[in-house]
Amino acid sequence: MIKNVIMAAAICAAVAPVTQAATEQSKSSSAILLQGFHWNSHNSAWYTTLQNNAQSIADLGVTHVWFPPPSDAASNEGYLPRQLNILNSKYGSEAQLTSAISALKSKGVNSVADVVINHRVGTTNWADFTNPTWGSWAVTCNDEWSGATGECDTGDGYAAARDLNHINSTVQADIINWINQRLKGVGFTGIRYDYSKGYAPYYAGLYARATNPDFCVGEVWTDLNYNNVNAHRQLLMDYVNGTDGDCGVFDFTTKGLLNQALSYNEYHRLSISNAPAGGIGWWAQKMVTFVDNHDTGPSESCGVGQNHWPVPCDKVMQGYAYVLTHPGIPSIYWAHAYNWGLYNGIKALVDIRKAQGITSTSSVSIAAATTGLYAAVIDGKVAMKIGPNAWSPSGTGWTLAASGTNYAVWTKGTTQQADWKRTVVFVYGVTSSGQDMFIRGGIDHGYASNTLGKTCTNTNFECAIPIRHNNLRNATTAPWKTNDNYLDWYGTESGQSSAAQGTAADWTTNVWPSSWGTKRTTAVDGYGEDPLNLYGQHYWMMDVDMDCSKTVNGWFELKTFISNGPGWEADVSQSGTPYASGNHFAQCGKINVFQRGSSSATFVNF
Repeated sequence: MIKNVIMAAAICAAVAPVTQAATEQSKSSSAILLQGFHWNSHNSAWYTTLQNNAQSIADLGVTHVWFPPPSDAASNEGYLPRQLNILNSKYGSEAQLTSAISALKSKGVNSVADVVINHRVGTTNWADFTNPTWGSWAVTCNDEWSGATGECDTGDGYAAARDLNHINSTVQADIINWINQRLKGVGFTGIRYDYSKGYAPYYAGLYARATNPDFCVGEVWTDLNYNNVNAHRQLLMDYVNGTDGDCGVFDFTTKGLLNQALSYNEYHRLSISNAPAGGIGWWAQKMVTFVDNHDTGPSESCGVGQNHWPVPCDKVMQGYAYVLTHPGIPSIYWAHAYNWGLYNGIKALVDIRKAQGITSTSSVSIAAATTGLYAAVIDGKVAMKIGPNAWSPSGTGWTLAASGTNYAVWTKGTTQQADWKRTVVFVYGVTSSGQDMFIRGGIDHGYASNTLGKTCTNTNFECAIPIRHNNLRNATTAPWKTNDNYLDWYGTESGQSSAAQGTAADWTTNVWPSSWGTKRTTAVDGYGEDPLNLYGQHYWMMDVDMDCSKTVNGWFELKTFISNGPGWEADVSQSGTPYASGNHFAQCGKINVFQRGSSSATFVNF
């Protein structure tokens, strides 16, 4: 795999990705991030606000919510962290934080923690660090504090607080413990690294590999010279490569180019050599795109908030028409959706993205990039234009799907609306040490051909069901779930570990006896005691969000395989199914309970 991206004018296509941990910056990711706060959110009971809006957030179509910094801090906004292990802040208490994350999880939305580890302030003075307790060795030698005794900084300095010495093994261990025990303990599954240029990206990758987030992104915000765009996006490539591919990065190049295009009618800025000119033009798989955030843009209304590098307030929807139709992983800003009245317009674009299957690696054919107009066709089935000049896609079959002031989006052909629902499968199967259960499934190929008119192969995935894993906390199974985007009949998918025999399940029990030692739970460890398991030991669990629109009226088939032992289970003859098969039939959007080799089945609503 290519791990070093060299800046050159000739590089305008996708760069080969680096194999990585189980994050949403994986091949063809369909993740969508919501920044779940703005600069002034600390002025209210913010965690309660998030909890109360859980259904609305899920309806918006996002997969992850980025929370503000959760730890005790000297600043209201949380960006001067003080006691990392104390999860009470101006946004609410630890209990309120846990409730908000749980409410989102119940709707199928995961939560991303804002991890501020470049710097820290003392509890009462310069550097009397507590929770965890550190000494002067935790501060870089070139910090403003004269008492610092640590190694020198591996990145840029930060004058408002003590720069942390990430070379120190105790600092590393305590940060990893904070993420693994405290942040994951309240339900966080992802990481957003603040001020990522302040320390070497190697350490961001180190922490990601030790904590296995399902979403990892760094903030590398540097000055953009519009006459040397390649140098700016090369810094983004350098960061991702520096993490060994284990984290993505916010696409500040695309952000800056959108600013210039929308502010000065210079839509030609969005194209270099007929490819997207931002980071998405080089390595879209690792780029998180956005229109504005708590730093760059306003908050509750235009002109209120930070406003360090904003898109013009009246052209925000043009920005969303771009990022929500283009490759990369798009991010939506809370203020735009919930304070500015743009929720419905943004949701319409999200719905198009999901229905048409646009992903982080979708293809872009730029049709126009000139003064007053940018237009492109994505994956051959979505066309879009922004800017005051007129344009529409050529050819037949296009339907206008969304539009507003100076933007429009068209779709081609009939596309079934995606219908993502949390789906859980329990299968009873006794195993021995070293054995694991995998599940394969989808729609029977013969039925698909005879009844649905589909020809299913191992390349078109017509009989496969799109899934998104909800449990990436099990250190054993998480690597097998990376790039496992379908419940399918074919074995390993492109980019999935060759050790996987299908979709990995996790061992669960209803009770963890004290005689077994430290309690293991799926919420923390990814296996062990789970509240949905009401049935007993040895019930292996597949917990996913599933696109029910790809099932047969809500039904799908499955069969289990136990590695290093029994192998495939025997055929079963389940009653009450939509067609005959030797496999288990499960229902999308429900809890499904089976036993290997048994025709019995139980379906439970959430």
